[in-house]
Amino acid sequence: MTKISGIFAATMSVINPDLSLNIEKTIDHAENLIDQGCHGTAVFGSTGQAQLISISEKIKLLNQLSKSKYKDKHLIGTGLNSLTETINLIRIASSLNFDKFLIMPPAYYKYGDAEVIEFYKKIVVAVPECKIILYNFEKLSGYKFSINCVNELVKRFPEQIIGVKDSSYNLYENLKLKNFSIFPGSELKLLSGLELGCSGVITATCNVTAELSRKVYDDFFSGTKQSNNKKLCDVRAIFDKYNLISGLHTFYSQDNKIYQNVLPPLSILNQNDKKDLMAVSYTHLRAHETGRNIVCRLLLEK
Repeated sequence: MTKISGIFAATMSVINPDLSLNIEKTIDHAENLIDQGCHGTAVFGSTGQAQLISISEKIKLLNQLSKSKYKDKHLIGTGLNSLTETINLIRIASSLNFDKFLIMPPAYYKYGDAEVIEFYKKIVVAVPECKIILYNFEKLSGYKFSINCVNELVKRFPEQIIGVKDSSYNLYENLKLKNFSIFPGSELKLLSGLELGCSGVITATCNVTAELSRKVYDDFFSGTKQSNNKKLCDVRAIFDKYNLISGLHTFYSQDNKIYQNVLPPLSILNQNDKKDLMAVSYTHLRAHETGRNIVCRLLLEK
């Protein structure tokens, strides 16, 4: 039995026109995803533009998020290039009774497994009550976790290192650890991952596919014939053609213009890409009842 399992959206951050973080709408967005079927969200992950948001704004959001009706369903992204700031942000979140953290190693610099183990060791020593989900995404950090590194971290810190989000996809098929959560970073790997014993997914496009993803997950565990997985994978493949943050904000901005705002140097899609994204995603999503999902409102406009 894994410590954490299910469908987790790497939730989006809502940005005001003046480029400040809209705390109320960001929390509402995350809670809506849980209402749509997600077991939880990852707040301040890469999809949430975390590296571009100020620490002071993150602290303000955490203070408000601690009052959320779904408080226990949120993973908090605290990975920063500065070890000191990472530890300080974890301490602040811990003081608000958050205890599960998604942490990527620092970007830009070159290092190996030994240095990564030391990095996480210092976090665990500083905040021993923390529960850490490793974030394996070589494309962003420049470092790719090895199976040996993850095994060693779990061996040394079994109470703190409780899972991994695998967006480099070199771990989820071969990593075998008891009572350890493994989450591929894409719906394309959801069903195959579940068949291998993975715990679910943590993924950007669950901002759009929450209900579809939950249906695939529930059908797997109930033994129901899969009828939604191909559609789910098709939608993910559409968004994979673009920068995910740009695509998701473009998609949501059709319903609410505030989603047009992203932090520089990011941008929403140009008109040609936007037209393609909306046309193809509509085709694949229109047959699915999406409840409170933004797609429902888009369908009513057709």
